Amino acid sequence: MSSGARWALGAVLIVLGTIWTLQGLGVVGGSAMSGVTLWAVVGPLVVVAGLTLALSGRRRT
Repeated sequence: MSSGARWALGAVLIVLGTIWTLQGLGVVGGSAMSGVTLWAVVGPLVVVAGLTLALSGRRRT
């Protein structure tokens, strides 16, 4: 996978993980995921995975 693709996929995972965390904590409503503790746990894990992927995709100069 190219470094640009890793960075882009990592960014998407960071955004999704953040949304899932906020839904799990009940900050963002209007979804079946709102207020469900599972998403408050899964969300930060996805954010960490996204950060790892995005940082591994950084171009080194």
